[in-house]
Amino acid sequence: MSDSPAARLQKLFEGHRLTPTQRRIAHCMVRGATEVPFLSSVELAELAGVSQPSVTRFAVALGFDGYPALRRHLREVAPPAERVEEPQVEAYNEYQQAVQGEIENLRRLSAMLADPAPVEEAGRLLAGSSPLPVLGLRAASSQARGFAYFAAKVHPDVRLLDEGGSMLADRIDAAAGAGASALLCFALPRYPREVAEALEHARAAGLTVVTVAESAFAPVARYSDLLIPAPVGTGLAFDTACAPMLLGRVLLEAMADALPDAQARLEAFDARAAARGLFVE
Repeated sequence: MSDSPAARLQKLFEGHRLTPTQRRIAHCMVRGATEVPFLSSVELAELAGVSQPSVTRFAVALGFDGYPALRRHLREVAPPAERVEEPQVEAYNEYQQAVQGEIENLRRLSAMLADPAPVEEAGRLLAGSSPLPVLGLRAASSQARGFAYFAAKVHPDVRLLDEGGSMLADRIDAAAGAGASALLCFALPRYPREVAEALEHARAAGLTVVTVAESAFAPVARYSDLLIPAPVGTGLAFDTACAPMLLGRVLLEAMADALPDAQARLEAFDARAAARGLFVE
């Protein structure tokens, strides 16, 4: 596992049953891992958009006597030396701030990938499933579609599930009946209820669910066998998802590494594309 402050905070929260409000506080703390140890309970409550008593109850739920004890612990797992000061941020306009936020999200993703084991495990699960259903609804549909487009070049049978409705469960059942063993899901805020229901149905059908979501505290976590987090930017009117998109490409790489004939398939595609004059050189 990565030894970054965010990763250490994430480990602190693992194994605890948290309420939705507490998950919100935890998610907020992970996003601001280097700053949170220096905040009061009131400041943390304002940052997370919850009440101050909720912060106190959250600390108790983690096994501390109160928030001061939790903050002392946080200063140990994210010491002052690791605090990153960026005084120049105030000089950025709102558009630049959104870009800087995404750069920070990518840094966090890079820190998480210091431990490649989860991604490698996901790659093996996805490579071993034929067919491979890829689910993404609403905001996450473009992530699922992009993954499925490239995955089809190295995987023999990729099935994109980017439309909801009553037939979604039927399509999951059809994939399971055809031999699928795993399902990849991209789930982004706001999380559609239909995604949670689809994942619950997929697990009931015997599929191992691999999920890319904003954090390990996302509502879809309980329906996932392996969740790999990728932060989402919130600096603009509509969320930005550079980190989830890049994580999708990383998963593609891991899956291709686990497929014995991936390179041969790519070479065959290139030969067909050249024969058809598919691309303008």
